[in-house]
Amino acid sequence: MSIQGCTLCPRGCGVERGETEGHGVCGVGTLPKIARAGLHMWEEPCISGTRGSGAVFFSGCGLKCIFCQNEAISHGGAGEYVTVQRLAEIFRELEMQGAHNINLVTAAQFVPQVIRALELYRPKIPIVYNSSGYETIKTLRMLEGYVDIYLPEQMAKLLSGAPDYPEVAQAAIAEMLRQTGPAVYDADGMMLRGTQIRHLVLPGLTSDSMRILSLIADEYPGAAVSLMGQYVPFGKALQMPGMNRRLKKKEYERVLAHMELIGLTGYRQELSSASEAFVPAFDGTGV
Repeated sequence: MSIQGCTLCPRGCGVERGETEGHGVCGVGTLPKIARAGLHMWEEPCISGTRGSGAVFFSGCGLKCIFCQNEAISHGGAGEYVTVQRLAEIFRELEMQGAHNINLVTAAQFVPQVIRALELYRPKIPIVYNSSGYETIKTLRMLEGYVDIYLPEQMAKLLSGAPDYPEVAQAAIAEMLRQTGPAVYDADGMMLRGTQIRHLVLPGLTSDSMRILSLIADEYPGAAVSLMGQYVPFGKALQMPGMNRRLKKKEYERVLAHMELIGLTGYRQELSSASEAFVPAFDGTGV
């Protein structure tokens, strides 16, 4: 099935996408293109738990951040096209492997196909939509009733790859929170429903991080928050002065102190997570 005039993401390319080829910013066709599907232990504890999150890594991206750690799939196009029926089977397989949830990683360009797959097989575990936050309200509303947990990121505009990122992400997160309501956890602390806002602290941009955290506290009171220090330079960032290094401990501590000062609670990632070892191998596992 092809798409004429695709407007699934905020880029609004309006281009034609065939089943296995696409000429828009995302660069992919309409059949789901997947680079990896497996139990993933490196999300927040309330998502990965003890058995792992059933992560499905989709190829292509409409945002194109220059520092993306998943560059091989967001920029490089790694992955294999599968049918909607196969995607539904992957959901079932991950559930049978014991996954706490089904984790759809960067799936905006395949939302209609994801919905059809969930209609073929709806797992009895939560569905997580793992996103950059660069989403249209129209596409998010297509997902209402299908997604239990949203994991959007609120990042600095400078390196996001889209000049309208801040405004778009703020509106998208508000819509996600409207759909899910307050976070709900089970007796083991696993998230069953809700929206958890992530923010990745970048080297040299601690003031931006503090401003964004204050915005989150003001605009989304009570939302679950995850502060991440896992930045590792990838792609074009390797050639950028200031961005071609890891985050310093004192930088992260400054942002942590601000988070505490404004009374923003949530998950705080350890700096030891800033390692290439935590980037999955996009080798077709589970596809």
